[in-house]
Amino acid sequence: MTIAFDSAGAGPPLVLLHGTGSRRGVWDPVIAAVSRERRTLALDLPGFGASPPEGFEPSIEGYVARLGIWFAEEGFDRPHVAGNSMGGGIALELARARLVASATAISPVGFGTPREVRYAQWSIRASRAIGRLVRPGARAITRSGVGRTMLLGQMRARPWRMPAGEAVAELEAFVDAPWVEPALVAIGRYRFHDGDELRGVPVTVAWGTRDALLIPRQAARARRMLPWARHVALRGCGHLPFHDDPDAVAAVLLAGSGV
Repeated sequence: MTIAFDSAGAGPPLVLLHGTGSRRGVWDPVIAAVSRERRTLALDLPGFGASPPEGFEPSIEGYVARLGIWFAEEGFDRPHVAGNSMGGGIALELARARLVASATAISPVGFGTPREVRYAQWSIRASRAIGRLVRPGARAITRSGVGRTMLLGQMRARPWRMPAGEAVAELEAFVDAPWVEPALVAIGRYRFHDGDELRGVPVTVAWGTRDALLIPRQAARARRMLPWARHVALRGCGHLPFHDDPDAVAAVLLAGSGV
């Protein structure tokens, strides 16, 4: 099967991984800045965006195994990797597997309590159900900043900054992705563990201070479990910080992969 991706720029390869229900376009606000110094490859993970489901469970471990194969197919010997949410958990486990040169995780899964995990699952399911209901009128709703705030406020601190066309594309991808529910179930079982096993691979963990999905106290747990890693607070940013503060996110990606 083919994994859909966009490539831009030149230099050391940096692979970008999205979260559950998202798509490669979520990285668009930072691509121009990052691709001046890195070859950026933004992927649609199998079961999301333009990449169809494949014959494995959409768990963190399943994606790690699949990406190891993809790296070999594309001729990458330990590329840099960055991921958001589910993609952040995948990035950390790729580091544990020694498949990457560095790992940057933005609001990664794996640090929540069982109650926090259930809340995140409920929130995504509820948002998807609402998305299905409003989809026929999405273009009208997203024409205004108020409409975008109502529709996208769970994931972003400054949702009005997202262009209307991108908001519609994101909603449609979220509603249509076949692996949202299977991924929610599989990734709900994942807990990050044994942080010292990642030593030797440079790791950066960044967290939006206004993340309303994976709440910021999870960042404190990440600090305790990865005390030797680089930790960054994305001030005023939500769970998807890319339009909230693209310059800050681009700086994190470049610093995290600049080793």
